[in-house]
Amino acid sequence: MTSTAPIPAATAAAAQDTWIRRFRPRPDADVRLVCFPHAGGSAVAYRPWAEAFDPSVEVLAVQYPGRQDRYREPGVENLGELADLVMPAVRAAVGGGRFALFGHSLGAALAFEVARRLTGGHGPELLIASGRRAPSQVRQEAYHRLNERELAEHLEELSGTDRRLLADPDALQMILPAVRSDLRAIETYRCPPGTTVDTPILALTGDRDPWTTLLEAAGWSAHTTRGFDLRVFHGEHFYLSEHQDEVLRLLTKRLSGVSELL
Repeated sequence: MTSTAPIPAATAAAAQDTWIRRFRPRPDADVRLVCFPHAGGSAVAYRPWAEAFDPSVEVLAVQYPGRQDRYREPGVENLGELADLVMPAVRAAVGGGRFALFGHSLGAALAFEVARRLTGGHGPELLIASGRRAPSQVRQEAYHRLNERELAEHLEELSGTDRRLLADPDALQMILPAVRSDLRAIETYRCPPGTTVDTPILALTGDRDPWTTLLEAAGWSAHTTRGFDLRVFHGEHFYLSEHQDEVLRLLTKRLSGVSELL
């Protein structure tokens, strides 16, 4: 699964152009934070972070197939396959410098799988898993099988999609295929028992998130051979929108001194 072989320069450049968005390049940054969006989300969700973070942190946002400038590409319906595809781009984008991985919801599980594939030399200093239960905590869900009306209602329930888009039939036709493929990927994802990464994990969650209980978030502790910490914010699944400044302060502190993690 893991790979440490050098990536040809042309291949690495093409992979970065396809998968990685740098909304505010900071070539002299001390650390790079690679951000993985939620199901149905896109790289642009992290544009505000790129502007708001301390200059010592460069934000790299992952763009999945099937949305925005990659709209014509089919979505990837298997999380392991998605991790295999994005890993070379992440490795090329961070170069030999310090980096960490952040993922929200589906993005947390994907970041974990990418971290698994980046072991063996130059891995992330920290994995931040937000709004997602631990890989060992499995629920039987099949939202990807909902019809279009039901799926739109599910997105409204999650409160992560602009309601104006959900009310626009043309916009829905562009959004729903990517959402469905992402949901299939995360809902069929199964992590082998006892799987760990040699990277500290910081889990973040909302105290009223209906999709992740505090116990399920705490389960991330079983997936690292290093330190673990859990931080709980007041809010639901997309607590990040309400607590951006607080979250960025926390991450800036942790990224400047990862060794402080328990």
